Amino acid sequence: MANPYAGEAALVLDGRRHVLKLTLGALAELESQLGADTLVALIERFEGGRFATRDVLALLLAGLRGGGWQGSAEDLARAEIAGGPVAAARVAAELLTRAFTVPGDDGAV
Repeated sequence: MANPYAGEAALVLDGRRHVLKLTLGALAELESQLGADTLVALIERFEGGRFATRDVLALLLAGLRGGGWQGSAEDLARAEIAGGPVAAARVAAELLTRAFTVPGDDGAV
């Protein structure tokens, strides 16, 4: 089970449940992958509902790797995500929120 107090979220890929976590290393990888974009800009896009599919995939990939997954970006792009794109976006937003808030706070990122 994913532990929200540890900043974890869960995602089912190809029928297998994975725990995602944005570790410092995963956050650094995410920043690198986003290029000129900042994590603050990414948070603002999610808060405003202006995120792109690449934002969702980048967050999920960083979280999966932070959780120990050894797959590639291509593996993630080909995977079947339980719940489809809506579930993927929800988990990405949840992961981002959990990385920067303490459970029990008002949830603002």
